[in-house]
Amino acid sequence: MTASFDLAGSVALVTGGGSGIGRRIAIALAGAGASVVVAARRLEKLEQTKAEIEAEAGKAACLPADLEDIDGLDAVAVEAAKPFGAPDILVNAAGVNFREAAADVTPESWNRTLAINLTTPFFLARALVPAMKDRGHGRIVNIASLQSVRAFSNGMAYGASKGGVGQLTRAMAEEWSRFGIACNAIAPGFFPTELTAPVYEDQGRADALAAQTAIGRNGELNDLDGLAVFLCAPASDYITGQIIFIDGGFTAK
Repeated sequence: MTASFDLAGSVALVTGGGSGIGRRIAIALAGAGASVVVAARRLEKLEQTKAEIEAEAGKAACLPADLEDIDGLDAVAVEAAKPFGAPDILVNAAGVNFREAAADVTPESWNRTLAINLTTPFFLARALVPAMKDRGHGRIVNIASLQSVRAFSNGMAYGASKGGVGQLTRAMAEEWSRFGIACNAIAPGFFPTELTAPVYEDQGRADALAAQTAIGRNGELNDLDGLAVFLCAPASDYITGQIIFIDGGFTAK
């Protein structure tokens, strides 16, 4: 079975690769043999991810980029191909969550949330798809959310964007799977990241969320490793258009 999970020879572009879920997935893919390009705004964070990957004999490169600039995403795709060749794996992990009450949402915060969480994943994927088609193989992994199917307080814009990610993933699969490009989404429960810091700063709230899971705890970032590698590896060749929840059974209750 080892070959079914081997990513040697693959090139992955991971957005949001400087922190949180993106960083953890980048490290996991590199550990499975992929050469990884991590993209985000903060170069110092990207360099930390790169150093961690290289410390384990992996291959990584940094790509500082403003992923909110939709007009610049074609250039991001070009730059991402320079270190190791054209990516055949894209993980859209960059995201924002302003946690605003509905009355406090502004047109600016609404548009930024949808731009980064929903619009960028589509346009960046579209920029990378031609090279994947040429190769006859590709993997696109989006990051969905509990809020793709559940409503949470102070989550109007974020929930709308993540609900969109679910449908975007299905539409990507319908459009591109025939070319050998599998498109799926990971929907995490509560994990310790910069986006969830307000939750984890309130221990009572964090404990209450853990109690809502079937397992009885919130996620640890290394819980993501197996699923991320699986969705990018030959083991998942016949899986596309799916949203897979990794939430300790939160959505099962």
